[in-house]
Amino acid sequence: MVKRKLDWLFKNRVLQHVLFWVAHIVFYAWLYGSFEDKYQQFFFEEIIYLPGKMLFTYFVLYFLLPNFLLAGKSWSFLSWLLVSSFAIGIVQRYVAYNIDYPIYYPQALADPFFYFPKIVKMFVAIYPVTFVAVAIKLLKYWYANQQAQQVLTREKLQAELKFLKTQIHPHFLFNTLNNLYALTLKRSERAPEMVLKLSELINYMLYECTSEEVPLEKEIKFIRNYGDIEKMRYGDKLDIDIRVTGDLKNRKIAPLVFLPFVENCFKHGASEELQQSWVKVTVDAQPNVILTKVENNKASENGISKKEGIGIANVRRRLDLIYPNQHELKIIDGQETFLVILTIQNQN
Repeated sequence: MVKRKLDWLFKNRVLQHVLFWVAHIVFYAWLYGSFEDKYQQFFFEEIIYLPGKMLFTYFVLYFLLPNFLLAGKSWSFLSWLLVSSFAIGIVQRYVAYNIDYPIYYPQALADPFFYFPKIVKMFVAIYPVTFVAVAIKLLKYWYANQQAQQVLTREKLQAELKFLKTQIHPHFLFNTLNNLYALTLKRSERAPEMVLKLSELINYMLYECTSEEVPLEKEIKFIRNYGDIEKMRYGDKLDIDIRVTGDLKNRKIAPLVFLPFVENCFKHGASEELQQSWVKVTVDAQPNVILTKVENNKASENGISKKEGIGIANVRRRLDLIYPNQHELKIIDGQETFLVILTIQNQN
């Protein structure tokens, strides 16, 4: 109930403005009145000068501020400020000369109405409350701008992540269809099984990877299915070892984050140059860390592309966006093996 009332208060602009001016009247009436114990007089004076203060303050807030200061027209803002200050000084001088002075300061009527020092004093007296209101307005403007920038940044990052994921799908499908094509050329009896595995993989990518995170168990199952497809293609010349340790229960991870590294193993490891190739994938789900190692043997330096493919480049960017300062990626390109070590922290 209290929170609801506070929300209503923060959203009710009229009430906010009323409270601001009431607080202004009470504060200055009490402050000046305490000097000579004349609270009634200064309360009355704050009331009669209030319309001029409000007129000038709202003129600055809703005309000068948006049209000149925030628009970068500083000199125009200062010019308008000086002219409007002198104008409101005359208005306040009129109030003083006809209402305030006759009651409390009759001796002040001896000065002429258009007495420049008095007019300056009148509009300078308005500046404190106007500057406070302007400071609040600028603070709200800055806060709203910051919020808008954060929303824009989030939307931009989400769009970039979606774009990166759409690049993963065709890249993955291209490689897998190549595998299927190779089996059909060999008239392999395992082609139908590969089609079934492929349909499971596509179902996972299309319907279960739409959220920001997926269960770690499903991601590992996806990698196992993909490994099975590659095993169908290369047969006995390929050994695949996928080991999982730790507690997988209630653990989640960004979808398809392992796939580019595993794809890379088959692309550069299980090649025609090798009589026997192997791929090792280990996932250790520790309490606060998910440690993943993907390793494969390779034929020679000439068999490895020194330029990162789209898959590795994309996953680097995705990791930076999803796990900023929460991950570490090491890629070790040795003479005989290629090793990827990925550490993702704070995955409870």
